[in-house]
Amino acid sequence: MIPVSTFQAQPRHFWAHVKLLSEGLNYSLRGTIRRYTLKEIQQFLTDYGLSSSHLQDPLGPDYTYGDLIVAYINYRADVLERSVLPNLMNREQAKADFEQLRSNFKATLPQVYNKQSGIKRHPAYLTCIVNLLTEQVLDERYFNHNPQGLIVVTNEGRPLRTFSRRMDGAYPSIVNPLAVWEIKEYYGTTTFGSRVADGVYETMLDGEEFAELQEHSSIEIKHYLIVDDYFTWWVKGKSYLCRIIHMLHMGLVDEVLFGKEVLTRWPEIVRSWLDIDFVRPDLRPLSPKVIRERRRPEGTLWENIELHESPGE
Repeated sequence: MIPVSTFQAQPRHFWAHVKLLSEGLNYSLRGTIRRYTLKEIQQFLTDYGLSSSHLQDPLGPDYTYGDLIVAYINYRADVLERSVLPNLMNREQAKADFEQLRSNFKATLPQVYNKQSGIKRHPAYLTCIVNLLTEQVLDERYFNHNPQGLIVVTNEGRPLRTFSRRMDGAYPSIVNPLAVWEIKEYYGTTTFGSRVADGVYETMLDGEEFAELQEHSSIEIKHYLIVDDYFTWWVKGKSYLCRIIHMLHMGLVDEVLFGKEVLTRWPEIVRSWLDIDFVRPDLRPLSPKVIRERRRPEGTLWENIELHESPGE
């Protein structure tokens, strides 16, 4: 999933509204992702002791600031119900896809296992799928499938930035990477604990650091988030799915892959790195084999609206 440009371009005060309203009016109600009306939003702000008059500020000939908030909230519900939900897998589905991939491609990387023991121990299916697909597309090119250190960006051989957390993968390495990714798979989880919630906030922190690097040093590192498990995210964690949609449009991640979406979209993403190699001579492959495949433009579930000026921050 890539962000919708209309919402991606919004300033921080827009997200202040979205987060406050989501917390106050609830992300979901009786198992259903909530949608809000403009009247509900106005009443909530008034009850909270805040102004609501700015909701009528025009952003275009027929669009107001309040209309934009309603449009985003409706988009959020639509995209979660129509795109995210159908892609989420359970452990058995992930296992089947992993085993099919493994039977069709002879990988050289070792399998990654979950942190359980005994009968609960099994391959980390989503991570293994990502590694298999990455190795298959990159062929002989190196990537770090299990970083044991922090991401470091250098300038003339000196550390420029060292990031706070380890990633789950990096291309081509953790030093001056072109792309990094995080994987949140929770197959077999029976409750929604703080570990899952903390994982979302950690990704937000990572995104803030990458955004700061790009803003002040004009160095872009692609940041991907890959998540799965129907029970954890849909049954127990709808509010955190909403937060993931927020961080995507706030620019804290470049793209989010949900469940089986990884099977088709991840190879496209990895191939896109090969195109960038021609711009970055330092990333030229050891192998002469280069796969060039451009992603075709795709429509979105939400029709973009043309905006003009937003109210000042």
